[in-house]
Amino acid sequence: MNGDGYILEMNAISKEFPGVKALDNVTLKVRSGTVHALMGENGAGKSTLMKCLFGIYKPDAGEIILDGERIEIPNSKTALDNGISMIHQELHPVPFRSVMENIWLGRFPTWGIGPLRFVDHKKMAADTRKLFTDLDMHIDPKTNVRDMSVSKIQSMEIAKAVSYNSKVIIMDEPTSSLTDNEVEHLFRIISDLKSRGVAIIYISHKIEEILKIADEVTIMRDGRIMGTWDASEMTTDLIISKMVGRDLTHRFPEKSNTPGDVILRVEGLTSPFKSFREISFELRRGEILGIGGLVGAQRTELVEALFGLRAIKTGRITLNGKEIRIKNPIEAKRHKMALLTEERRVTGIFPVLNVLENTVMANVERYVTPVRLLDEKKRKQDASESVNMLRVKTPSLKTLIKDLSGGNQQKVLFARWLLTQPDILILDEPTRGIDVGAKYEIYTIMADLAKQGKSIIMISSEMPELLGMSDRIMVMCEGRLSGFLEGQTASEEDVMRLATQFMV
Repeated sequence: MNGDGYILEMNAISKEFPGVKALDNVTLKVRSGTVHALMGENGAGKSTLMKCLFGIYKPDAGEIILDGERIEIPNSKTALDNGISMIHQELHPVPFRSVMENIWLGRFPTWGIGPLRFVDHKKMAADTRKLFTDLDMHIDPKTNVRDMSVSKIQSMEIAKAVSYNSKVIIMDEPTSSLTDNEVEHLFRIISDLKSRGVAIIYISHKIEEILKIADEVTIMRDGRIMGTWDASEMTTDLIISKMVGRDLTHRFPEKSNTPGDVILRVEGLTSPFKSFREISFELRRGEILGIGGLVGAQRTELVEALFGLRAIKTGRITLNGKEIRIKNPIEAKRHKMALLTEERRVTGIFPVLNVLENTVMANVERYVTPVRLLDEKKRKQDASESVNMLRVKTPSLKTLIKDLSGGNQQKVLFARWLLTQPDILILDEPTRGIDVGAKYEIYTIMADLAKQGKSIIMISSEMPELLGMSDRIMVMCEGRLSGFLEGQTASEEDVMRLATQFMV
């Protein structure tokens, strides 16, 4: 560590991808025992910089100094061996293995004689229990990860990062899937890590979190550092203006939609396993209907059932006055419905395909010629027009979608479903993991669609978003309907009261 207390220095880091200069002479210095927030719009270079630090990418230029010594980090194992661990924004656990196997992957405790070694499952379970006890986490080490909720998997990944006893822990959107209680628990863990001298590099788009826990804030824009400030000097408005280069006085666009006649009526919808039961609501033409609730409210399960991804035991769905049955997504699409799923990396994008293929994926039949070939010219034309309309930042249509920022990936998914010309657009956490500038663009798209007469069902766990974008809010609690609120007059207290109505 140098005399200024810096445990980590990244000096003059540059990184280029085909057609994109992701990092341009970036310098970042982090002190031990502090939370250093790294902020910026999607595509600003935050995750790329951290992937250079963690050995996922090799910088084209620059140096990394850790604890006063210049080091090379060719891969993630080297990073971990040098005391640098990372909680990734997108979760990639091994789903068919236990919690303890996921945590100690690549470093299983063993027993045996000489070269004959066996995995010591008993010690692994004991070590995992001790780790969870130290972190005050209540997870069974032997639970199969595929049976866990996203928030529990996120907690497991946090515990895994801590288990390396690192000097520097990178946390990339660590609270994106956590409940409010779990967020507070994470903040307590961070406070304990700080007291041990661990440096935390914290990437988040949630400004309220940054102002609460950060000691210093570095803001990036277009692959460059805009500056570093003491968190105590920053305000929400200052952070937004430095991130996007302009004032965003209004976080939500003005809406000029006028909800009309009822287009969709749902009556007494119940799942075979009663994960949700007796759900009834109406959706009007040109309306944004928000669905609020806490983790476990079964909001996602409900909209997936509407889209034919889950079975329905009882209940009626009436579309434009006619009762319909939706057994699968193909039938939902025929009824001019579209679903933007909650986890874009898992159930949204096709990461190994390019922007063109991802954009036209849901509309293949539109491009089949009479001789059963694909009309390549029409596909490129539609994809190009959609990408331009939604202002997707991409070097070209041939760019792999996995190389785009999270916000631009989400806009490609919007483009995909808009090409199907839906009347009802179901959005499950549409702005999760997206910066404030990209959020505003997506909100504008939603407002424009509602003005055109499209009907939107939006699940959101972000209270400002739910209140700022919804014409009406339907609140669920533990699989049941709690009540409805008018978007213009609802408050956070009103939503939370209904969201906990049936909890014992």
